[in-house]
Amino acid sequence: MEGCAVVSLLSKIFIKNRDDVTDPAVRKAYGSLCSALGIVLNVLLFAGKYIAGAVSGSIAITADAFNNLSDAGSSAISLVGFHLSSKKPDLDHPFGHGRLEYISGLCVAALILVMGVELLISSVQKIITPEPVETGLLPAAILIVSIAVKVYMSAYNRSVGKKISSSAMQATAADSLSDSIATTVVLLSMGVSYFFDVNIDGYAGVLVALFILWAGVGVARDTLSPLLGQAPDPELVQKIEDIVMSREEIIGMHDLVMHDYGPGRLMISLHAEVDGRGDIFELHDAVDTVERTLAHDLGCEATIHMDPVVCDDEAVDAEHKKLLEVIAGIDDVIGVHDFRMVAGPSHTNLIFDVVVPCGIAKTADEVRAEVCAAVEAQMPGRFAVVNVDTSFVR
Repeated sequence: MEGCAVVSLLSKIFIKNRDDVTDPAVRKAYGSLCSALGIVLNVLLFAGKYIAGAVSGSIAITADAFNNLSDAGSSAISLVGFHLSSKKPDLDHPFGHGRLEYISGLCVAALILVMGVELLISSVQKIITPEPVETGLLPAAILIVSIAVKVYMSAYNRSVGKKISSSAMQATAADSLSDSIATTVVLLSMGVSYFFDVNIDGYAGVLVALFILWAGVGVARDTLSPLLGQAPDPELVQKIEDIVMSREEIIGMHDLVMHDYGPGRLMISLHAEVDGRGDIFELHDAVDTVERTLAHDLGCEATIHMDPVVCDDEAVDAEHKKLLEVIAGIDDVIGVHDFRMVAGPSHTNLIFDVVVPCGIAKTADEVRAEVCAAVEAQMPGRFAVVNVDTSFVR
């Protein structure tokens, strides 16, 4: 956490084994520490800005003060969220309570949006009925200090958020950065009023309110996505594939499905293709080893299904190669796996699965019909028996 000396020092004092961020207790400790620090700093900023707003009569400064108060409430919600999400699984919630962290982030977003709307209304009223604003050294000094504090809060929340993979803290970092921009706008409005004797306080308040609303929408989007089931990170998908394919017994992988039950709580399932002629006990041992490696290296609870496939059969390989050419001619986003061939006296059945991206315009029946028609047209004497799968990764 370079550049975040205070948080780094506090973590050394209060967090045991602070570098082991895969430990739920360490993760909870980081979240609690940063949330508590956020409460303290935001309450101090609220008090300072409220005094400055009262002295100067500026609605923009007062609006910014209550924005910091809402941030303190947001940090309190995050603190509770970290504690609740770290609860161990129970009979009613066998996958744990990790998603409570996302829900706490959603509560933070709602609080930010409500505050933004209220401040927008107040600022518009100030434009309609403007009042003189007193400028001075004290309000300006408080705002400058506030900008520096908010930039620092953004830095340490972003640093720790990346360290422990917390979307809630990443959202707090973005919110703190937008707060510093909003306060800069208020400071500039004071400068315009002081040097040019032009009262733009209400307009500055509107800009602050819009910054708050923008931050709230961003936080809501970031916390809703994992709750709704967002696509997994392509980098994580690649790491999983690298681990699976590192075993020489596994010759292919498909049907990867990931379920996110909160930060550090990933459940995955996939199909691993193995040589159908191999020793079942050796293959099973290889798959077990992959499952343990995924759990150790990536923190993924994995369930792997073995798919036996035919290897080193020239006839099967030739039919498979031709089929891939046919499928590529239909749409290059369609994949093929679990290919088998059953020869008969009058025709040969080609049995396989095709996988299509999630969100493709065609229905499964349309894809199946198109594939079957193409096989019969381009591979005489061959009939396709097709199962259509959906890919849940990008």
